[in-house]
Amino acid sequence: MLTPYDFQENLQQRAQYIRNRLRAGSPVIGISYDNGILLLALKRRGRKVYEVYDRLMFSAIGNQADVENLRLAAIDFAHQEGFVRSPDDVTIQRVVGFALSPALKKAFGDPLTTPFVARALFAELHDAPERDQFYTLNYDGEFLPYERFAAIGGTQTAEEQATRYLEAQLTRLPTLESALPIALIAWGVAYEAAQQEDADSVSEDAARARLREMLGEAQVEVGILERQTLRENRFRLLTQQQLEPYLKRL
Repeated sequence: MLTPYDFQENLQQRAQYIRNRLRAGSPVIGISYDNGILLLALKRRGRKVYEVYDRLMFSAIGNQADVENLRLAAIDFAHQEGFVRSPDDVTIQRVVGFALSPALKKAFGDPLTTPFVARALFAELHDAPERDQFYTLNYDGEFLPYERFAAIGGTQTAEEQATRYLEAQLTRLPTLESALPIALIAWGVAYEAAQQEDADSVSEDAARARLREMLGEAQVEVGILERQTLRENRFRLLTQQQLEPYLKRL
């Protein structure tokens, strides 16, 4: 028979296990810019940034199978919601808060169920930049909304330092061309901070050095949702050729 103490201890052990697994994860940076929103990550294999619905995209860190399950659940719910209700009813808040969060919370709290080892970042495009939204979704089902930018990383410290860097750099609405270098350095800040948990802050030089090091074994992936486009699909991945000029400046 489980006592309240046993239950609490089990949750703490689960949380610590998941945090240890996430520490080495590749951060994800999200930024709203004048003509859309972007998600940036580094990948060693497979995809990292995905379209969920016409104005929604997603990326995550963690166990690959758990990330894929989250992605498929988000896509299935979004398309069902759009069919049964209307495309306008497919919102980031509904996908995260109604479809995914309860399932993660249940799996995390049930000692007989394997919890999700994942932390996700969702982005939602609107007609005006000030209405763009980001949501972070944690392994325990907790979620938080953000405006203008957001970051997920291997540790809370990593996310806090990346967020501070983004806040300092994004004093005005950027273009895609100005947002990409900021997102790259923010990724370096988050990754370096996750590896050095006791560091009070990560300098730009240290972030650049870490990013250059990681580019030897991984590729930058950037997904964007465009506000104004002649293409039928708003979502696209930037090619390595398009990213190369920014990587050469590191």
